[in-house]
Amino acid sequence: MNRYSPFVATACLPLIVALAGCAPMHDNRQALAQQTPTSHIESALPAALKNGWPDSKWWLAYHDPQLNALIESALTQAPDMQVAEQRIQLAEAQAKAVEAQDGPEVDFSANAERQKMSAEGVMGPFASTDPAAGTTGPWYTNGTFGLTAGWNLDLWGKNRAEVTARIGTVKAREAELEQTRQLLASGVTRLYWEWQTQAALSNVLTEIEQEQKNIITADRQLYQNGITSSVEGVETDIDDSKTQQQLNDVAGKMKVIEARLAALTHRQSTPLTLHGVALPKVESALPAQLGYSLLARRADLQAAHWYIESSLGSVEAAKAAFYPDINLMAFLQQDALHMSDLFRSSAQQMGVTAGLTLPIFDSGRLNANLDIARVQSNLSIANYNKAVVDAVNDVTRAASQVETMAAKNQQQQQIEHDAQRVVGLAQARFNAGIIAGSRVSQAKIPALREYCNGLILQGQWLDASVQLTSALGGGYHTT
Repeated sequence: MNRYSPFVATACLPLIVALAGCAPMHDNRQALAQQTPTSHIESALPAALKNGWPDSKWWLAYHDPQLNALIESALTQAPDMQVAEQRIQLAEAQAKAVEAQDGPEVDFSANAERQKMSAEGVMGPFASTDPAAGTTGPWYTNGTFGLTAGWNLDLWGKNRAEVTARIGTVKAREAELEQTRQLLASGVTRLYWEWQTQAALSNVLTEIEQEQKNIITADRQLYQNGITSSVEGVETDIDDSKTQQQLNDVAGKMKVIEARLAALTHRQSTPLTLHGVALPKVESALPAQLGYSLLARRADLQAAHWYIESSLGSVEAAKAAFYPDINLMAFLQQDALHMSDLFRSSAQQMGVTAGLTLPIFDSGRLNANLDIARVQSNLSIANYNKAVVDAVNDVTRAASQVETMAAKNQQQQQIEHDAQRVVGLAQARFNAGIIAGSRVSQAKIPALREYCNGLILQGQWLDASVQLTSALGGGYHTT
């Protein structure tokens, strides 16, 4: 037998252990499948993210400066937006911290130490003064300064996988910021048009009240002239009281809406002054297909998608932890027992160290971490699948409501047209001297009531339209 064989075997032992001694990996948990084809969801955030999500300012289509100012105020001062922005900055900082671990590190250190040697310890000979031995004890002032460098070689991509996971988190946070922005804008818009609907109702109810007062005045004149009895005007008085109650209800609703708008736009300290504008015209046209191409605009789906990307990076990092870590270290220092000798060339010391850390037996810690990473990844995929299902349901519900309300508005327009014809006939008879002016007012009131119903339906369609716009993540009007 070769006499060098034991030495060769001893020298190769670390390599053999490195190749065969890694802790066994048990990745038996299956990854969930995404229900939605990834081709239908963008794998990267839109390039214009910093300038706004695609169709992010969908409310500009209303051409209402008053609404634009309210939304801008809400987006600028909302605490929810501030929280989302800080979460992005935190995720970016964490990603940079992980990325920095993949590079080399160089440090400078210097220290001085004054110590007394023990005559009874290992360093006992240095406790005495012996010029022949070079000892000047028992007190010494030890000085050290120099450079140290280290580099953890990421051969298996553990750090790179963690960086990928952090970047996915950053992009998910950016998508969540946009989701918060869309929710705030949608909330303000819905409240604003609800207020405008109530304001329009108030104007029409005021007209109804005026016509009722005309009838009451005519009835009183007839009663005073002995033509009618007082009983005939009682019903008109009751209707007038009901109209006043409706006006009070509308005024109360408008105040509540104003308070909610003031809270969203942070104008509690100053009164919120709104003026009435015409409600947008009802449109019955919808996209021919409300599919994944439109759902891809939704920020919550983008966020869920990026959380999947982040979780997959965490899984890869957990797998890479099973492989050995290789570290390179080096130092160049001046070290001396006496400060007077610190800067001599003889006090110089240097060295290079290569270290290898190999997990062999860890009681299942690495597999537990891998299992956690895999479950968290599956949870992200499950959340994404749920978000897609919820998004489809939201769009289907909102689209159905928009279509239903559009159909009702068309029917109501016909009813209003017929009611207006009755008013026209009454006006013509009055002009011909056939009927009294109070009869014209009596004909106008039902027409105005139908106009109120039309305004309510128009407001409901408008609210459903905003909900559909929000469900599609930025508006379906874009071609």
